[in-house]
Amino acid sequence: MDVILGIESSCDETSASICIDGHIYSNVIANQTIHEKFGGVVPELASRAHQQHIIPAVQQAIAEAKIDKNDLKAVAFTRGPGLLGSLLVGTTFAKGLALGLSIPLIEVNHMQAHILAHFIEDPKPNFPFICLTVSGGHTQLVLVKNYFDMELLGQTLDDAAGEAFDKSAKILQLPYPGGPLIDKYAKEGNPRAFKFPNPQVGGLDFSFSGLKTSIMQFVKKEEAQQPGFVQAHLADICASIQDRIVSILLNRLQQAVDQTGIKEVAIAGGVSANSGLRHGLVQLGAEKGWTVHIPKMSYCTDNAAMIAIAGYYKYLQKDFVGQDISPLARWSVTG
Repeated sequence: MDVILGIESSCDETSASICIDGHIYSNVIANQTIHEKFGGVVPELASRAHQQHIIPAVQQAIAEAKIDKNDLKAVAFTRGPGLLGSLLVGTTFAKGLALGLSIPLIEVNHMQAHILAHFIEDPKPNFPFICLTVSGGHTQLVLVKNYFDMELLGQTLDDAAGEAFDKSAKILQLPYPGGPLIDKYAKEGNPRAFKFPNPQVGGLDFSFSGLKTSIMQFVKKEEAQQPGFVQAHLADICASIQDRIVSILLNRLQQAVDQTGIKEVAIAGGVSANSGLRHGLVQLGAEKGWTVHIPKMSYCTDNAAMIAIAGYYKYLQKDFVGQDISPLARWSVTG
């Protein structure tokens, strides 16, 4: 029985998961609400909260899986990319536990893990496939040739899609995290009410900084002319913002499919929970004859189940690391 403990601590969620023979038996996530009053994640506060949450999260994951810590065959942890202080907490705990139990240690790339979350439950993608990974820190188009053989086809040159959602929400004076709120209000609005620009970038890369600036200028201008404009048209503004971001993402995905000829596609990362993106991908996939893979909601945002499943596949390959390993704040999906 191959029992793997996965630990995720890249940003502001402390998570622990147990994977047994390729199946997830627990996935515990401790969220950090302290960042809400600051309008974004405060790295120092995040690392302190990880220190408080990591032991209870691991204990709960073990209890829910109905195993003993001595049943563990390896400890998998997020090495990066992410906030250095947060990663350090998870890395240090994983190293200590593995050393104490005399079991192997497995490093996991956070972005690869988001992609491999598709292998937690059926139906699983067939290799090769194209994955659009979209989160608060990353926006990437990845050609997935095998579990750990990935090619970066395109990425954002500045802001990530998730950051564009959150910053737009901040401009609209919505509380943090604002991305899910834009999604919520967008459902009640007209996506064609306001027109925002489509950034012109070559190749398969993305850019969202110009879009963010145009939204800020739009709001400033309309509020100056009509005080209370945002509040009166909030749903339409949110719908228009979401429609533009989703269209940018899906247009690039379609280009990638056209260039590679690969019609098996997936999305991953926190923004893959966005209802507009999920609906748009299903619709586009049906039109183009693609095989589409959309992750379960609980596997979209940062979680340890994806770390555990990635760790399981590495365990099968005996891909272990030593106790001298240290976290990486920046780490490409290609390894």
